[in-house]
Amino acid sequence: MDSSDENEILKIGKEIILQQVNNLVTNPSVIKQNGCAACHILFELANKMQISELDATDLLSQILLHDPNLNDAFVEMVEDIHMKRRMMAIPFVLKSRNAKDKCIDSNFKNFLEEKSSELVNYGYDLVLRKLLISAIALEIAQNIGIDCHAAMEELYHHMRKNDDQTNSALIEFGARLRRKVVGQGYHL
Repeated sequence: MDSSDENEILKIGKEIILQQVNNLVTNPSVIKQNGCAACHILFELANKMQISELDATDLLSQILLHDPNLNDAFVEMVEDIHMKRRMMAIPFVLKSRNAKDKCIDSNFKNFLEEKSSELVNYGYDLVLRKLLISAIALEIAQNIGIDCHAAMEELYHHMRKNDDQTNSALIEFGARLRRKVVGQGYHL
C-alpha cells in the first residue's frame, strides 16, 4: 500500500470516528444495554471500512495517537457515557484532565512496581497467572457489562468449579508463551 492509500484510509477512519463520537455525545442511547462506547465506535469503524476488528483496533489507536484533539474528545465521550451518565467513578470524573492523568500515571507506575516486586519474590509463573486472570476478568467485565470486581468473583467461582480444567489451561498457555519468547531469543 502506498502512502496516498494509507493517508486516505486514515482520513476515512478519522471521519468515521469523529462522526461516531459526535453521534454518541448527542445520543448515547445508540449504545444498547449499557454497552461499551469505545467498542461501539470500534465496531462501526470495522463495519463501515469493511476491515477486521483487529485492524480497526490498530487504526483507531493510530488515529487517536496522532490526533490529540480527537483523542481528548474520544476519552471525554467515554467518561461521559461510562462514568457520568451511569453514575460511576464520580470523584474521578470531577477531576481536571491534569489530575486524571496524574491519577492514571500513578496507578500505572504502582502496578508495574507491584508486578516487579512479585516477579522477584514469587517468580514468572505466578505473575503471569495473575496477569492472565486479571485480563480474563477484564474481558468478562467488558463483554457482559459488569464491573471488574464482579467479573473477578464470577471468574474465581468458575475456576473453583472447574479447577483442573482452568488450571491446566493457564499452565498450558504459560508454557506456550515461554516457548515462544525463549524461541525468539529472550530470557525469562
